[in-house]
Amino acid sequence: MQAYRSLESRFARIASIEDAVGMLQWDAETMMPEGSAGVRAEQLATLKGLAHELLTAPDTGGLLAAADQEQADLSEWQRANLREMRLRYVHATAVPRDLVEANSRAVSRAEMAWREARRTSDFALLLPHLKEVLALQQQIGQAKGAALGLSPYDALLDGYDPGLRQAKIDPVFADLRAELPALIAAAQERQRTLPPIQPLDGPFPVEVQRRIGSGLMTTVGFDFNKGRLDISLHPFCGGSTGDVRITTRYDEDDFFGALMGVLHETGHALYEQGRPEEWRHQPVGSARGMTLHESQSLLIEMQACRSREFLTALAPILREAFGREGPAWSAENLYRICTSVEPGFIRVDADEVTYPAHILVRYELEKAMIAGDLPVQDLPQAFNAGIKELLGLEVPNDRLGCLQDIHWPGGAWGYFPTYTLGAMAAAQLFAAACRAEPGILPGLAEGEFGLLRAWLRENVHAKGSLLATDELMIAATGQPLTAQAFREHLHRRYL
Repeated sequence: MQAYRSLESRFARIASIEDAVGMLQWDAETMMPEGSAGVRAEQLATLKGLAHELLTAPDTGGLLAAADQEQADLSEWQRANLREMRLRYVHATAVPRDLVEANSRAVSRAEMAWREARRTSDFALLLPHLKEVLALQQQIGQAKGAALGLSPYDALLDGYDPGLRQAKIDPVFADLRAELPALIAAAQERQRTLPPIQPLDGPFPVEVQRRIGSGLMTTVGFDFNKGRLDISLHPFCGGSTGDVRITTRYDEDDFFGALMGVLHETGHALYEQGRPEEWRHQPVGSARGMTLHESQSLLIEMQACRSREFLTALAPILREAFGREGPAWSAENLYRICTSVEPGFIRVDADEVTYPAHILVRYELEKAMIAGDLPVQDLPQAFNAGIKELLGLEVPNDRLGCLQDIHWPGGAWGYFPTYTLGAMAAAQLFAAACRAEPGILPGLAEGEFGLLRAWLRENVHAKGSLLATDELMIAATGQPLTAQAFREHLHRRYL
């Protein structure tokens, strides 16, 4: 097993470099002075280049070939680790180091430009940077596609979710596109037959919101000895192995956005904190892919924390923390607020019925841009047209339109579809968990997440990348990923 052991040692070093990258990126989003952006871009480019150099070293291919001959001596986890090493190697060797570093620098510049462009709603400030990032992503997609035998966009998808292809996504999303307008209309019509929602009286001090969020993170299972909660322009989960950082943003007029953002990111963090300890610095110990990662955030936020059961436990916590009383603060009114269906401009604030529309728009746009069919300068108009078609909204400015997300400036092309696929997986996994553990829903009504967390640890988190996505779904739920449970959930909750 000499070759395999050599590979394990090399990938552990790569993982440590990637952890350092994760912490520098977290700092850039939360605390770094704007004037340090150029220096940080060079730091990140250098570290990513070093990791790429280690992975693509001249002897790595030979070690992989030699380790293949050692398979009889490897355990199930070691064989899966070797498989994941090989996939990473193919992705990495397809892209030369100078392109890796150029992409890293371009992304760092684009992210800083995005902050100012979003603040001022001025797409022109981002345009040259986004053009540069797109050109580099096209090159990366073409290079990886040639190595993997895939189209450029499929190659980019594979980087976020191994095995995910347009051929699998397109028919599912086509069905959603056909169903969504009627589903949204029916949900809104049903809402009109119910008593009006009682508004919550603010303001809601940020420090109180933070205290509530931190307390609920602990309740859900976040380990603050190995993580933090901070503020950023765009909520995210990042950091490094053993030091998981999540962020949110606060609004003193509406605490639910920040609170649900915290719970959403806590779902991601539970996955990271629950990965198999023995394999944390090996590829097989990584999260399977972004469909499953998004399933964990959406399962905690949408399936569990927007349920009637959990809101029964949350209502008295909110009343005490904010010093409020009355019908508006009842569990039923909070449930109505948390499940209100109303088309809006901001994806991260969207309800779970209209949310897929935001993803459908972005999916079609990024496919077109990668293919060269949509010039970047035409993005605002195309984005606005898509929102108008699916949600019936006239986007008033680019801050509420194509500038709201950091994904494209950040180089995350091929990521967006995993959000809605993750929603489907979340519904399927939550339904399976409740069948296996009937005490989960009654537990949520008491503010208890132990049964749900234990089931997720065993069936998702602790599996790392041992199994492919559909293999894990079959093992956990009895069938591969489908939209069935998601549709049933939406109809049960909203119709």
